[in-house]
Amino acid sequence: MKPFVTQVWPQFTADQQFCDAFGSVIVDCVELHRTTRQVVLRLRSSEPLDQALCGRLCASLQEVFAGYELHLQNYFAYPNITPEAVRLMIEELKEKADNCPDDIELHRPYIDAVTIKCPKCGKEMHRVPEVIDCWFDSGAMPFAQHHYPFENQELFHKQFPAQFISEAVDQTRGWFYSLLAESTLLFNEPPYQNVIVLGHVQDENGQKMSKSKGNAVDPFDALKTYGADAIRWYFYINSAPWLPNRFHGKAVMEGQRKFMGTLWNTYAFFVLYANIDNFDATKYTLEYDKLPVMDKWLLSKLNSTVKAVDDDLANYRIPEAARALQEFVDDMSNWYVRRSRERFWAKGMEQDKINAYMTLYTALVTISKAAAPMIPFMTEEIYQNLVRSIDKTAPESIHLCDFPTVDEAHIDAELEAKMDEVLKIVVMGRAARNTANIKNRQPIAKMFVKAPEKLPEFYQEIIEDELNVKSVEFTDDVRSFTSYTFKPQLKTVGPKYGKQLGNIKKALAELDGNAAMDTLNEKGALTFNFDGNEVVLTKDDLLIDMAQTEGYVSEADNTVTVVLDTTLTPELLEEGFYREIVSKIQTMRKEAGFEVMDHIYVYADKNEKIADLIKKYADELKSEVMADNIMLGEMAGYTKEWNINGEDVVFGVVKVTK
Repeated sequence: MKPFVTQVWPQFTADQQFCDAFGSVIVDCVELHRTTRQVVLRLRSSEPLDQALCGRLCASLQEVFAGYELHLQNYFAYPNITPEAVRLMIEELKEKADNCPDDIELHRPYIDAVTIKCPKCGKEMHRVPEVIDCWFDSGAMPFAQHHYPFENQELFHKQFPAQFISEAVDQTRGWFYSLLAESTLLFNEPPYQNVIVLGHVQDENGQKMSKSKGNAVDPFDALKTYGADAIRWYFYINSAPWLPNRFHGKAVMEGQRKFMGTLWNTYAFFVLYANIDNFDATKYTLEYDKLPVMDKWLLSKLNSTVKAVDDDLANYRIPEAARALQEFVDDMSNWYVRRSRERFWAKGMEQDKINAYMTLYTALVTISKAAAPMIPFMTEEIYQNLVRSIDKTAPESIHLCDFPTVDEAHIDAELEAKMDEVLKIVVMGRAARNTANIKNRQPIAKMFVKAPEKLPEFYQEIIEDELNVKSVEFTDDVRSFTSYTFKPQLKTVGPKYGKQLGNIKKALAELDGNAAMDTLNEKGALTFNFDGNEVVLTKDDLLIDMAQTEGYVSEADNTVTVVLDTTLTPELLEEGFYREIVSKIQTMRKEAGFEVMDHIYVYADKNEKIADLIKKYADELKSEVMADNIMLGEMAGYTKEWNINGEDVVFGVVKVTK
């Protein structure tokens, strides 16, 4: 005897039957699937989208509906289940069942108590014991949660379809498709507008985590060890969401160091000096017209970053948004703050110092608001201390603030481009110093720069200061400092001109390097003729090295060449010696645990040469290390032996107490 069900659906015996019956539904699913934005959704199939999607959707629907005998005509008579349809079903049930209560509940276990006599044999019929696939319930979530259509119709239509959903890749045939299939059947529209599919979390070797393998990470232990913000940040910045993530402590700590640590150190720097000066941001305003170039640059970068992050988040580009935040924080800390430190050290509260405070304060508060969705706890801490501590009328939490508004008037693309060029030149200059094995504390007489355009004097001064170079000169020609050597790229030249390889090597070795490079850049190739055989070599056929002229070191890329004059005069060496002395005393200040604003006494002993140098630079040294006095030939306080450029010396530092 066949059991009965409360609704009657067809039992399909062949894939073709199923596809024929639901063919139009599947086509609708495909079309509606196309209207959603599948951020990172990737079908792992070599088949065309329609065929792959149809096949997977058929399989999913067949799993859901297989074995449930439902009357197809009855179902399609009520394509949208209405209260009237339910009422008719209940009436039919009461007619056929002697024990159906008036207030029958159609869900299990209540429906299990209702029985019907078989019209053929007279035996008792019971509801089938199987329950429909749970994914069918999950797909009904958008409307079932509101008991739609029986109530909350306005609320449902306000929230449907969802703007965004997200789950792991294993839900491709689960929740994502059940949502889409049921929404198509009932409403003929997609249930969501955007979907992000997340890759699985793996161990550091790329293996799936499991308890049996012993490579599973306890999330609560990880949270306790690294903190919630650090783990969140790792997943944002590490890779695209749809790719598998290799989770391990080193990677989490690296992200924590590069972004969160840098942001926190910048915040700590501001708090340190703001407390020393009793600075209150509510008592000042940011007067843009009075700002120097560095402040305007930071505000321009800030607004450009907020604009980029807002656009990235609106378009579900999560790693891109995270990288934009990280790049700005790096620029703010390692460029703006480093370039502006002396402004915070200045005595009093002059306009330039106010500008520096207000610019950094604005940047810290604004970037914290932009980063709050990603690192909610650290940004809350910064907000409470920087904003709520001095303005009780401000929103109670950073998460109750509006996302920052972009001030287009503060975005200066030209200024940002020029500063980017400065940074590029500085990086190349440091590389050239490393090649020459000359420390940054050792002054250099001159640097030549070949670039697409000459930077204004203000930017040249930044380069000089950053690279400790006395003079920077922009030039159109660096031929007198550099040349080029050429060798054949055997893997490309061999197959084409194997018999001419000897002639090619000889010809390349005899070239005027600079002239050949000019020809190569102008025409795209070097052309030779060996006994009537033409040989044409492009850049892909050549191994090109920049040759260094003695006394100069150079670095170059496609657009910029920098050349350092590495000749060190006695005067330059002496100044470099002095800079080393300053560095050692500053290190001792930190090691002794002195505060930033503590004044000290300096002691030096056991080296006459260094004593004479200290006498010569005494006033500068006192100013730089905040020394009230320098005692030579004596020793006291925290002491340490040093070897500076081959000279042994002992220094001592003592905090001045008043």
